[in-house]
Order: sequence, then structure tokens, then C-alpha cells
Amino acid sequence: MVVYIDLIFLANLLIDGILLALTAWMRRLKPRWWRLSLSAAAGAMYVVMMFVPELTFLFTFLIKFGLSLIMLWIAFGFVSLQSYIRNLTAFYMVNFAAAGGIIGFHYLLQNSGELFSGIWFTASGGLTFELKVGFWFACIAFFVVIMIVKAVQTNRRQVENRESLLGQVTVCIGEKKIMCTGLLDTGNQLSDPLTRTPVMVMEASLWESYLPPAWCKKLAEGEPDKLIMEMGSTDFVWQDRLRLVPYRGVNRGAAFMLAIKPDLVQIELGGKEYVTAKVLIGFDGGTLSGEGAYRAIIHPALTEGEGRLMGSMNEVPDDSGETSAAG
Repeated sequence: MVVYIDLIFLANLLIDGILLALTAWMRRLKPRWWRLSLSAAAGAMYVVMMFVPELTFLFTFLIKFGLSLIMLWIAFGFVSLQSYIRNLTAFYMVNFAAAGGIIGFHYLLQNSGELFSGIWFTASGGLTFELKVGFWFACIAFFVVIMIVKAVQTNRRQVENRESLLGQVTVCIGEKKIMCTGLLDTGNQLSDPLTRTPVMVMEASLWESYLPPAWCKKLAEGEPDKLIMEMGSTDFVWQDRLRLVPYRGVNRGAAFMLAIKPDLVQIELGGKEYVTAKVLIGFDGGTLSGEGAYRAIIHPALTEGEGRLMGSMNEVPDDSGETSAAG
């Protein structure tokens, strides 16, 4: 049997480097490239030692665990014990995920004959399993698993970041209240050009019980200006609250959004409560979130104030639209 030590070293150098880089990405660390390279080289050299008969004593659990500690120290240094343990945990999580994925792909592609040929019966009546994974198969499966792990981790972070921007929205008009979950969009700068009043966008379907029957359909068709022209033939109790807000959409020209002036908007976000009357509610005829995670887009200006901690004294808006503590 011919063993190409140089190929084994280069393959393990690349794999260890990717595992360390993925560990740094998970821990949001930015180590120097030469530290990662030196650490990966130490791990690759350890694998090459497998082919030196005099060094077989090195392949024990304690030596392997100690090598992982050295590799992490080379790659990331030692800031604190807590940080070091977190790096170690993330490193082993990445390694186990990669190893488990390779084995999973291996058995997924095996047929029944190959699977049962690797099963052996022991003298005591037990079963043992023989695992034979090709070198190139292991390399390809490794990269596939790493891509999947990174994609899953990225999606999880996106969900966590989005959830931190979700808040409870309550819109009050007279005695009517419309409640939903809203997403704080820091890039949303939509406002009434005349009064500079910020516009919070909500799905028109939330207002279906209060709007005339045909309005939701026409809003979905993107023609809110026609509703204003037909207003004379429609008996709508909140007619004097309606506004048309011009805006420029993505990849399209100027358009109009139908909006309504509420009495009060209350936003519960990040453990604080924001209350304001200086706001317009824009109607969107479609669905803001395909997953249904939120049904409103919160304008960042509505949460720029100090707010108040949840459970403290009630706040009421003054005539200028700002909020003040009652009592």
C-alpha cells in the first residue's frame, strides 16, 4: 500500500484550517491568518505522526485532547478561562457536526449489501460495525457538511437578530384597537412630506373589519389613489382621518400609500414601551412577512425616545405628539 504523506498533510492542513475558521466565525473572533495557519499545521503534523511506529503512544485520549487545547491557544490565544472554554466547546461542536455529517452521508449512499457486509458478530453474541470511508469521499462530504453547518448557523443568527427587533404594536382609534407584531426597520424613512410625520406600515387585512368591503382588494392591486376619488360614494366613519402619502418604491417610480391618522400608537419593544400620537398608519395590501412573523413595519423615529420600562406609570401624549408620564 502506497501512502502519500504530503497529500495527507495538505488535506488535513486545509480541513483543520476550515474547522478553526468556522470556530472563529461562530465565536465572532477575528484571529490573524498566520495564527490559524500555524494551528492547522500543528494538527496536520499530528496526523502525519500516525505513520511513525515509534510515536504510536501519542494517540491516546489525553494527548488528543491536549493537542486541541494547544491548537486553540495558538489560533486564538488565552484571553480568559471562560472565553477559552467557549472556544473549546465551539471547536468540538464543529468537529462533531462535520464527523457526524460525513458518517451520515456515507450510510445514506450505501446499499443494503454494503451495509450488512460491514456488520460482524462477536463471540459473545454482540455486533460490531466496520466503517470504511474513502479519502476523497470524506473530503467532499466534509466541505458539504461545513457549508450546511454554516448555512444553518447563519439562518439561526438572522432569526435571532430579527426576533430582537420584533415588538407588540397597538393602534387606537377611538375605542377601537388593532394589535399585531411589528418589525423595527432602521432603514425605513417613510414619512409625510408635508408634516414630516413618520409612517408605520401595516397589513390592510388587519383593518378588514373597519374598512369598506372592497378596499382591501383595491389596496392589493396597488391603486389607493382611486379609493380617494371614490370616497364621495362611500360612507366611511374615519373618512376625515385618511391621507395619501407619496413615496418611491424599489425599482419603481413614484407611488401613493393610503394612510390613516390614529389617536394613539403604543409599541412594546425591548422591555420598553413607547407611546405617541404623531404617526400615520400606512396600509399595505400584501403580506409583509412570508412566514407571518410580523404584520407591521415600525418606523425607527417612533422608538427614538427614552421610552419607559414595562410595568411603570402610564404615559399619555401631549398636544405636540410627544409622550409624558401620567401621575
